Amino acid sequence: MDYELAIEDAPETIPGGTGILLLHPSIGETDRIDTDFFKVDTDHFLVVSTRTTAREVEQKLEHYEVDESSATILDTLSIERGYSRRSSDNIHYVAAPDDLDAIVEKTRQFLERHDGKLRLSVDSVTEMAYYADEDRAFEATKRILELLDEFDAVGLFHLSKEVHDQETLDRFSELFDGVVDLDEDGTVTTEF
Repeated sequence: MDYELAIEDAPETIPGGTGILLLHPSIGETDRIDTDFFKVDTDHFLVVSTRTTAREVEQKLEHYEVDESSATILDTLSIERGYSRRSSDNIHYVAAPDDLDAIVEKTRQFLERHDGKLRLSVDSVTEMAYYADEDRAFEATKRILELLDEFDAVGLFHLSKEVHDQETLDRFSELFDGVVDLDEDGTVTTEF
C-alpha cells in the first residue's frame, strides 16, 4: 500500500512500512510538517507525544485544521506532571516519557485496532532519550519501526539537531528509510 506524502522536496508517495526521521532545530517549526503529514491519504493516525500534553496536541491539530476525528493521542506527560486527565476513546496515557515499553505497546494496540491507511508521529525521540536514555530510545524507535512494517503503516519521528551530537544523529538516521532535514530558516531538504 502506498501513501501520499505532502512534504516538500520528498517523493510524492512512500510505501507502507516507511519510517521518516524529521531532523529539526530546537526552535524549528515542526508543526507544519507534522500536520501536513496527517492531512492527506490517512484513515487514522496516532500522535505519540513525549513533549506536549494531549490538550496541546489537540490545539495544534485544530489550529492546522487536521481532521481530529481520525486522531488518537498518546500523552506521556500528564500523569507524571500531575495534570488532571480524562481518558477517552481517542486519548490514552502512559505513566511517563521513559516508559518506553508502554509506548511501544500502546502503538501496537493502535495499529491492531484500526484499519486502512495508518500514520503515526513520535514527537519526540529526543524527549524519549532525555527521560530514558539514548540506547533505550534507540531500541524503542527500532521496535516502533518494526511495527510500521508489520502493519503497513508509515511514521514520522522527530529528533532535534541541536541536542544530539553528529554521531547520534547518524546512528538514528541509519534506522530510517527517509530523512527530512528542517533548517532554522524553514528550508526543507530530504533524502530517501
